[in-house]
Amino acid sequence: MSCSRRRFIGLMGAGSVIFFTGSSHPLAIADEGEAKSKRYGLLHDETLCIGCQACVAACRKTNSVPKGVSRLYILPNHADLDKKPEKSKRQFFRRSCVHCDNPACVSVCPTGAAYKDPKTGIVDVDHDRCVGCGYCIAACPYQVRFIDPVSHSADKCNFCRDTRLEQGKLPACIEICPTKALLFGDLNDPESELVKTINNKVVYRNKLYLGTHPKLYRIPGKYGEIRINRS
Repeated sequence: MSCSRRRFIGLMGAGSVIFFTGSSHPLAIADEGEAKSKRYGLLHDETLCIGCQACVAACRKTNSVPKGVSRLYILPNHADLDKKPEKSKRQFFRRSCVHCDNPACVSVCPTGAAYKDPKTGIVDVDHDRCVGCGYCIAACPYQVRFIDPVSHSADKCNFCRDTRLEQGKLPACIEICPTKALLFGDLNDPESELVKTINNKVVYRNKLYLGTHPKLYRIPGKYGEIRINRS
């Protein structure tokens, strides 16, 4: 059922946002009923990322992201115990949609615009159904959604699903990375380079205690796991 912005605003009043919580689990192959589906995921190697911002620029150009907003951020983290940041001690943190298996943004969307594609596991937005209410932005614990100032609908990383994946290409950020700090692939494929790397490296994921089961994995840098909560 479709819902226009005007009708939605007329029908909906102030409401509360409920966050989904649950237990975390390690990487696992899909259940038997999902065996034929893909679960696209991403790995960011913080030991290789140099913070060059090439991925940010490629994402913006490929997906026509307007100025003032971004689907992807590479944030510096000074892991210096002496509180005297040195360039040599910098680590970089990728902030983008983590494509949760249990996405809170989907649960709170009143129009069904936020959804998880059952064929790929990609969490996406149907811009024709989005009314810009901002519920998904409030519900997302990873602070990665925004309102597009041109379309006035919610937007975020969707692994270049509409621009590159449908052409059989890798997401723009993966292809452009000069240090190969990013890996993209199917988490349901035990033979994929992504799964093999995850299973053979020390990795971490953010906010597992929420039960969202994020599909963005990270190889920690020399100074360990990065925790960035700022918007």
